[in-house]
Amino acid sequence: MTERTIVLLRHAKADRPNHTADVDRPLTARGHADANAAGAWLFNRRLLPDLVICSPSKRTRQTWHGVAVALGDTSPEVRYEGRAYDGRAADLLDLIRAADDGVSTVLVIGHNPTVSQLSELLDPGADTDSDGLRTSGLAVHRFEGSWAECDPGSAPLTSTHTARG
Repeated sequence: MTERTIVLLRHAKADRPNHTADVDRPLTARGHADANAAGAWLFNRRLLPDLVICSPSKRTRQTWHGVAVALGDTSPEVRYEGRAYDGRAADLLDLIRAADDGVSTVLVIGHNPTVSQLSELLDPGADTDSDGLRTSGLAVHRFEGSWAECDPGSAPLTSTHTARG
């Protein structure tokens, strides 16, 4: 059996400028620093994604850019998926389940409450913060098998971290 890793990342701290659509909200200066810190945390633990599933919002794309800089020479496939912006946890799980079996690590960059709900869906018994993932919060889940076999309750939470730059 092949071990698979799912890394969930809530986008970094975003600004709320007046007259800006939600999808266009940018990161704050702290958010940029925190995205880099999230990437450094992943790099130091060798949690290097083969596939990135990212919401197409500005703040998630900027979060991915900060993470990618810290990851260095890695060049995963990146998919900007509308369901990662406005979908449910089950929609994100469907995107993960569709990953090619040559992929060993998937990084999902999205929004709350959906990413926290996905973490709970993957490991309903995990001891997690009742408020879910904070901005720049990471949740790492692992399971054995093919991506198509990643069912609710099948991927235990192995670590969490809130990155701060």
